[in-house]
Amino acid sequence: MKGIIYLIFFSISWATFAQDFTLPELRFKYDAYEQGIDAKTMEIHHSKHHRGYVRKLNKAVSESKLQGKSLEDLLMYASDRTSAVRNNSGGHYNHTLFWEILTPTTDKSAPGVPSKSLQNAISKNFGSIDVLRKQLSVAAAKRFGSGWAWLVVTPNKELVVSSSPNQDNPIMDVSDVRGLPILGIDVWEHAYYLRYQNKRGDYLSAIWSLLDWGVVSEKYAAALNSPLLTKIEKENWPEKNTFHKVLAQIFNSAENGDLKPLRNMSGALYAQAILLQDSDVPKPILKPEVSLSLVRLEKKCGVLNRLVGKNAREKSLMKAVVAVHDIFQEVQGLCHD
Repeated sequence: MKGIIYLIFFSISWATFAQDFTLPELRFKYDAYEQGIDAKTMEIHHSKHHRGYVRKLNKAVSESKLQGKSLEDLLMYASDRTSAVRNNSGGHYNHTLFWEILTPTTDKSAPGVPSKSLQNAISKNFGSIDVLRKQLSVAAAKRFGSGWAWLVVTPNKELVVSSSPNQDNPIMDVSDVRGLPILGIDVWEHAYYLRYQNKRGDYLSAIWSLLDWGVVSEKYAAALNSPLLTKIEKENWPEKNTFHKVLAQIFNSAENGDLKPLRNMSGALYAQAILLQDSDVPKPILKPEVSLSLVRLEKKCGVLNRLVGKNAREKSLMKAVVAVHDIFQEVQGLCHD
């Protein structure tokens, strides 16, 4: 009996420990945002949708054996995650940011203008805050279906406006624009439909009046000195990411005994290896070891492609693709150091 009780207690304790991510509280009551977003929408959005992302994220993390990984780490390598981890980690991060930058118009303590440093950056990159507002509104309005519009600090410390589908965001390695988001506008229909129905433009006009520029300014200052921004710069290497996608298709299938993708795509892999070797290595990892690994990677991809051309035996092909994979892992390791 004691053993059964201990097992139940251990299971509950382990399950509790595995629930790393929790639903954040809003800074104000649901009805405090009424001028821009009605209370019922805020309640459903926060207590149903966001809570659902948190619950599903914890489940997906547990199933993928990723307990202990930070939310940022889950996002950084989204291309290597399951769709459940990718979608729900994004959903949790994006909504947490969204709640943080919203404030009631009656909150007199919230600055209505950006800090001086953020104002200077806005002027430099957009000309004026009115231009920034227009660009954000256009990005949000033109995002087909569900997604987000972002104000992003890029690795070179510039501000850019972008948008992403579904629950993706600029931290993810699947994003066209990489960096740290400091302002995000949710354009999923659940964010506005009860009041605005299909009038997304009206919602976008209203949401602007709820932005807390004090919080956005703090996020801008933090982003400029964030180690995560440096980490994103290391990872912001399009040629490496493209090579990785091609290799993943080939290698994963080969591990499962299917060499058809390898035979069909060895030429494409070799071409990507050449492009990777000729590409500009991100400054934080610009060192001789990386260049040498890229040279070796290109040679091994050439060997693999020639073996495919000679219709080599499966054993030889597997040995060659494993060699390519191992060298690429060296490159990945140098990026993460």
